[in-house]
Amino acid sequence: MQLLSPKINKYGGSKLNYLSVENISKSFGERVLFEGLSFGLSFGDKVALIANNGTGKTSMLKIIAGNDVSDTGKITLRNGIRVGYLEQEPVFRDDYTINELLYNSNSDVVKVIREYESALEKQTDNYNEVNADRFEQASLAMDKSNAWNFDNQLKQILEKFKIVDLDQKVKILSGGQKKRLALAMLLIDAPDLLLLDEPTNHLDIEMIEWLEEYLKSQNITLLMITHDRYFLDRVCNHILELEDGKLYHHKGNYSYFLVKRDERETNFNIEISKAGRLMKKELEWIRKTPQARTTKSKARVNNFENIKSKANSKKIKQELKLEVKMSRVGGKILELKKVYKSYGDLKILNGFDYTFKNGERIGIIGDNGVGKSTFLNIITQQHSPDSGKINVGETIVYGYFTQKGIVLKEDKRVIEVLKDIADVIIMSDGRKITASQLLEHFMFPSKMQYTYVSKLSGGEKRRLYLLTILMKNPNFLILDEPTNDLDLLTLNKLEEFLLDFKGCLILVSHDRYFMDKLTDHLFVFKGGGDIKDEYCSYSEYRAKLNNKEKEIQKAEINEAKLNANKLSFQQKKEHRNLEKQIEKLELEKEKIENVFKDSSLDYELMLEKSKELEKVNLLLDEKLSKWMELDELNS
Repeated sequence: MQLLSPKINKYGGSKLNYLSVENISKSFGERVLFEGLSFGLSFGDKVALIANNGTGKTSMLKIIAGNDVSDTGKITLRNGIRVGYLEQEPVFRDDYTINELLYNSNSDVVKVIREYESALEKQTDNYNEVNADRFEQASLAMDKSNAWNFDNQLKQILEKFKIVDLDQKVKILSGGQKKRLALAMLLIDAPDLLLLDEPTNHLDIEMIEWLEEYLKSQNITLLMITHDRYFLDRVCNHILELEDGKLYHHKGNYSYFLVKRDERETNFNIEISKAGRLMKKELEWIRKTPQARTTKSKARVNNFENIKSKANSKKIKQELKLEVKMSRVGGKILELKKVYKSYGDLKILNGFDYTFKNGERIGIIGDNGVGKSTFLNIITQQHSPDSGKINVGETIVYGYFTQKGIVLKEDKRVIEVLKDIADVIIMSDGRKITASQLLEHFMFPSKMQYTYVSKLSGGEKRRLYLLTILMKNPNFLILDEPTNDLDLLTLNKLEEFLLDFKGCLILVSHDRYFMDKLTDHLFVFKGGGDIKDEYCSYSEYRAKLNNKEKEIQKAEINEAKLNANKLSFQQKKEHRNLEKQIEKLELEKEKIENVFKDSSLDYELMLEKSKELEKVNLLLDEKLSKWMELDELNS
């Protein structure tokens, strides 16, 4: 592996170069993902890679991780750098328990522990110089890897990701549980360079916030793909944007990147407009110029071709305002009266009452397993309640985007999937847009519209599935974790659409930014059928919870301090005994001091009594100090 040299920064210090990517390209058949890309990472860089779905973000991470190879170029890591890679869909040995998987992994720290245990066993069974030396080396490796505390570190991180049953077989874990397990194992291993592909997928908000703080506070070098904008903004200090085959570098967080990208696009569009005006003048000159060309004229002709190319650039975007004409909404929307639902001892709804109003925007939050998806299935009448009434308005047309609802025919072309639903969509102002125009708006360019569904990435399939929902002109939209695997540009488009949507909206998401932007109030599922209606944003609710947690922690600390100031039975007994000992020592001191009053006392006896008095005083000071300490605690 090539050794990279330190990078000198503007302050005169140096940062260790960890990674160098030089002129890499990747294609699948005729489809070019990217070509000629170059960038580098130094120690402490926390970099986010932003690009449309299907442009090769995941492929790039795989190449850097060594799980794939580029068509051209090279990847250079600093000598000795350990790389950890989190895939979108991790694969494990199904026959292992979680515990077996952890202790049989290829993690460096686990390897060190296994070697130590083997060396210890060898030395115990057959002590000799060779085995003793091996054991010593293994012990030094344990020190170097901080492996002595591994079990404790393992427990702490697994608890954060709610992985508690280590005897559970890996094969029965859900996709989300496997993702959390893979992330936990990666953090435990603590590699030098982390490559993370959508790390917040399948994490609840507490996990996301913890991971956010962990990555911020640690000296971690990071390259990641994420759609979570709050997470991205708070963790990353550098943005790599891949657009139209070019890689743009932005120092700073996501908020700074948005400002700089807008500036870049504005300046570029001004240049295109200027080129357009100049092209008209040059076109007139071209038409008027005689056939015989001078050298200068030929140069001008060549320059005209460059101007023409720039003027015809597709950078200027004519934004399509998507205000779809939704199905007519009558007076009655949706009404739930005393609705109960349980699965055995698990209560989902416990006499739930609510009347939905047109234009409502409700966010649904709560821990996994408290019944959020069941609730959505009940209001869409896919599941029946145990009791109670659900009255759905006659004009209501549901649009229900589910986590497991991607059912697309792989042998269909993209455009055919939408045309099977409708050829055109009617806008709110009466205009009609074609299925092709809708696809263009959601970043399926004309060339891509004739691609087979089987060739799409996971994110592109979710995007297409979303469009099949929107094509049906619903007036009641229910979106269950719609942001998973969608790129940032798609999310922006979706937000634009939903902000203009005039019907009812129910949103389930762990994406804090998405929830803050689109919801007016929250249904908080607390478990046991307890659902609270909170009229605030998602971030405000989280802040309220965090403040409450801080108050509880403060109260617990104060109580602990208070309890600490109360003497135990043993301490009270010691306190009483000290009082008696002090009283006895003071009497003894007085007795010795009285001896000194005798003027006939000889020198040797005086010296002896002086030593006794010194011992008594020292002991008395010690006893008094301890007594005062206990007395203060007891006050």
